[in-house]
This record gives sequence, C-alpha cells and structure tokens, in this order.
Amino acid sequence: QTKTGIALLYDEVSENAYDIRLKLTKEVLTIQKQDVVCVSGSDHSANHRTVTLRRQPVGGLGLSIKGGAEHKVPVVISKIFKDQAAEQTGMLFIGDAIIQVNGINVESATHEEVVHLLRNAGDEVTITVQYLREAPSFLKLPLGSPGPSSDHSSGTSSPLFDSGLHLNGNSTNTAPSSPSSPIANEPKYEKRWLDTLSVPLSMARISRYKTGTDKLRSNAFEVLALDGVSTGILQFYTAQESADWLRAMSTNISDLTLQNMKMANKCCSPSDQVIHMGWVNERFEGADSSHLYKFKFLALKGSSFYIFSTPPVSTLDWVRAEKIYNLCEVLFKIHKLWLADDCWLQASLYLGIHQDFDLEDQRPYCFSVMVGHGKSHYFSVELGSELAMWEKSFQRAIFLEVQRTGSKTYMCSWQGDTLCFTVDFALGFTCFDSKTKNVLWRFKFSQLKGSSDDGKTRVKLLFQNLDTKQIETKELEFQDLTAVLHCIHSFIAAKVASVDPVFIDSQSIARKYMYSN
Repeated sequence: QTKTGIALLYDEVSENAYDIRLKLTKEVLTIQKQDVVCVSGSDHSANHRTVTLRRQPVGGLGLSIKGGAEHKVPVVISKIFKDQAAEQTGMLFIGDAIIQVNGINVESATHEEVVHLLRNAGDEVTITVQYLREAPSFLKLPLGSPGPSSDHSSGTSSPLFDSGLHLNGNSTNTAPSSPSSPIANEPKYEKRWLDTLSVPLSMARISRYKTGTDKLRSNAFEVLALDGVSTGILQFYTAQESADWLRAMSTNISDLTLQNMKMANKCCSPSDQVIHMGWVNERFEGADSSHLYKFKFLALKGSSFYIFSTPPVSTLDWVRAEKIYNLCEVLFKIHKLWLADDCWLQASLYLGIHQDFDLEDQRPYCFSVMVGHGKSHYFSVELGSELAMWEKSFQRAIFLEVQRTGSKTYMCSWQGDTLCFTVDFALGFTCFDSKTKNVLWRFKFSQLKGSSDDGKTRVKLLFQNLDTKQIETKELEFQDLTAVLHCIHSFIAAKVASVDPVFIDSQSIARKYMYSN
C-alpha cells in the first residue's frame, strides 16, 4: 500500500516553504519535487529552455508573472492561459523562472522591470526559462498536473500580485494567423514529480519538536533515517493531514522494528528474547534549568533494560549500551496524558512509591523508569499508542523476568547482624542469617500489609501474622534500598498478574486513554 500526498518542505534558514510530494511505502519515504523534463526529441538538458512567443492580437503572450528581486525570488510564470501563445509552445510551465528576455538577463530584475521589458519587446519575444524547483509557497503557484489534483493554493491570494501579459478578451474569437505552435521535430517537455530524496524507514525516528526542546512544531515533523539523513521539516496544510501522515509513518516504522526484532530473536536463546525496542527522547536538565531532550534507543531484552544512543545492529552492539539495568529492579511509571478536553492527567499507577517531577513541559506522552539508588530516567514518545506499547512491554518483560528468575536475594543488616533477604515468586519473603543460614522469619506476599522507608537505606515491612492477626514490623537496612523496593513491587505485580491478568490490564492508564479515543 503506497500513500501519496502534497506537503511543504520548510527551510529554517530562509523561512520559506516549498511544495513537495510525499510517497510512502512500507520501507521508504520518498520526497519528490516538480521539474520540467524533456520527454522526446532532442535529449539536451531541460534546465534552460529558450522559447519564441508571437504576441497575439487577442490574449497577448498568454501568461502572467509573479515575483521579482524585491521579494528575493526570481520572476516566475504564475498563470498560462488556455489556447493562447504561451500554452501553444508546449514548452512553458507554471513555475518557470524567467532568466532572459530577448537576450537581456533578468535574474536580478524587479517585477516591474520584467513587466516593462515583456510589454515593450515587440511582436516576437524570445525568453529563456528554467523551472524553479523550490518555488517558495508564498508565491501561491498552483501545482497543476501531474499528480493529485489537490490544489492547496486555490482560493488563497498571494501577497505578490500577478501581472497578466494577456488581454482579457476571449481567445476563441479568431485563431491567430501564425500560432506559437511546437514544430514536429522539436523536443517535447512535461512537468513531472521527480524523486529527490529517499529515507529508509527501518530504525528511523520522527520528531514533532524543535531540536532538543519542548516546542511543538505546528502541523509539522521531520523524519530521520538510521544514518542521520533528515527529510527536513515536513509541513502539512491541516492538523488532520499531519496526524494522518505521522500515524502512517509511525506504523510503518513500528512494523519494520518488529521485523528487526524477529530477526534478532532468531539468534537469541528463549530466555534472552527482545520484547520491545524503539526510539524515545530522554529529558536532561540544561545549564539554565531548561529541559534538553536527546534521542535514545531503548530495548527490553532478556533480563535487562538497555539504553543506547544508536540502535544495536549486530549482536556485538548489545554490550555497547550506555546503561543496562536488571528488569526486576526498575519501576515503570506513566506521567501524564493529554485528554480530549486538553487537561492532563497525572497517573500514579503504582501506589506507595512516589517521586515528584516537574511536569511543566509540553510533551504529552511521558514515562519514567526509576532505577537503583533513587535515580530515574525521564522519556517522552510521539504518540499515545507508543506510550501504551511501552507500558505493556515493560509489564510483560518484568513479569517474564520474575518468573524466569524465581527469586532474588539481597544482603542486608539489622542491629549489627549481616542478614540475607529473599523475595521468592512461590514462597514470598524470607530473612535468614548470612553465616548460619538459619531462617529468622518467613511471610507470604498476601501477608505484606504495608511498608515505610526513610528514603535512604532503611525500610519497615508490616506483615500480618496468620494465627494472631497481629501486625509484625520487620526493619532492615539495604545498600541500595530503591532496587529492593522495585524488586518487591515487580514480584508482587507478577504474582497478581499470574492470578488475575485482567486486573493488571484494568490498571493501564495509557490503554484506557487509547481505547477511549
């Protein structure tokens, strides 16, 4: 399925936008620009065409022009009138920049100067033209055929006026005695959409934000290939068009990522499969306490959560990750979502572990991954569907890792004694002496009724004694308390999921949002 459509390519330096055509296939996004090509006859370059026009008594030269040096653009043909001199040559097109008039160079002439020259050039006017491939959109030139007939320029007036070099009479009255018609062996020209850039979508990334900032582009985004080649900023005429293209490209990128994962998983053992991977933006604090964002590539594979600056392409790349964390010891948390009425909802999915974030940025789909020693990573994605996918994938990867691992044991201490604390998927919690291995106490997951910690090393776990129904408090000290609390959370969540999978799904804020939309 190929999707095509007209968009604008925005140039940040000149602040001009140019008409382009997009062609999207499963694997490639192609950008096309219009140009005039020689389709038969002489094979010389269509770059410069010299055409002689015979001024007609009715209709004049049969064209209008726009632009000029005062607008920092060449003078271009903006209209060609049916059955009049310019059209009959078959060699002139809307969008042609006029380079010479009767041998006089007009590339840096003003609009009025070119109008004056053309009006006073006699009955035979020889003009040299070159098609302006990057005609700024403010010229409001109709795109015309070929391609989709969505003429976005119609109905909108340009700040530049058209100077009509034709009389307003109807050319149907009398045929001119010597029409400017093409001769049989002369070259034939056509205006066509030509491929100018192809961006492979495998491992590509999309950004709707101005580089590194929270500033959302209006109805625009750019696509960056794995090798860093950018489409430039693609601008759309409506929010709906922008959303449709964003969704279509994201879907194709996701499908290709899935293919890459399947390929990678053929080389990995069943316990080391890739569950999910993809591009995100990670937030960092700038020097002036502003937010900076950098692209990162995340992967959930086997027992680990990986953060890369570039995607892993070969098996060796997996050891080159910037950060690697054990999945049992991380906590995934959704931050906020923009809802239909434009208010945002802060989602405290996992109660009991709170971390306050400054939520003033303008990125709607954010999540953080809390890791050991109280640290965390804050990420944003482009679409709500991506956020839901990361939430689901983290749950799945963590539950699989808990079931594979079965249990985790941490060294801890209390009142000078060195102890071991084990979280076990089948048995619950066990505390034993590290030297004698004597079990000091054991409780099931269902007996844990609450906990509190000092935010540093010490935790109080409150268990209910099954016989007496009394609450027993157990205090322990850990070197990395955060990792242990995350591990307890992972094991309990996995236990709940194994007993009642529907409950876990019912807790998904991101997916509730997706389905309500």
